[in-house]
Amino acid sequence: MCTKCIIRAAIIAAITMTTSTQVGHATPANDALAAEARGIVKSFATDLKQTLVKTMKGEGPVAAIAVCNVAAPEIAEEKSTGSGWKVGRTSAKLRNAENAPDTWEAKVLAMFATKKAAGEDLKTMQFYETVEENGKKTFRYMKAIPVGKGCLACHGENVKDPVKASLKNLYPQDTATGFKVGDLRGAFTLTKPLN
Repeated sequence: MCTKCIIRAAIIAAITMTTSTQVGHATPANDALAAEARGIVKSFATDLKQTLVKTMKGEGPVAAIAVCNVAAPEIAEEKSTGSGWKVGRTSAKLRNAENAPDTWEAKVLAMFATKKAAGEDLKTMQFYETVEENGKKTFRYMKAIPVGKGCLACHGENVKDPVKASLKNLYPQDTATGFKVGDLRGAFTLTKPLN
């Protein structure tokens, strides 16, 4: 085996053996905050999924788009209120322009995409660290959102015409289609001021 091949194999092995949890600065405080953030994400994801599944089953994907347009921000606000966290979602392929990633989020999304391309599981992919923003320490957390089968009616490659029309009406700049099951849809993003 050639030297370049051995080096390439070692790099690939190192990438695939790394954990999906990436941490900027591992500290007990950061780990505790990450655990808190995971709990909020789980609650947010569960509430949103239940709302969407109920609407999809009862009224179909066109109605689910309208519900998601209103319900997702309301659920994020509910999870933020009183928790000390700012809770939201973001993506590199936006549906709602209000969810555009900031610089830090864009870097994490790019990292998630690279790790996904290297074969890592999106279901466990997260990143967190304490950063300084405008002279204040802030804890930041992101958890990848993989595309599930139920997402394809509104986010897939073959979106039906009534759904397309509804999307165009609510989200004229929509770029959040063309996904396949297992693709990186985006991420939950949470911030918490520390001082």
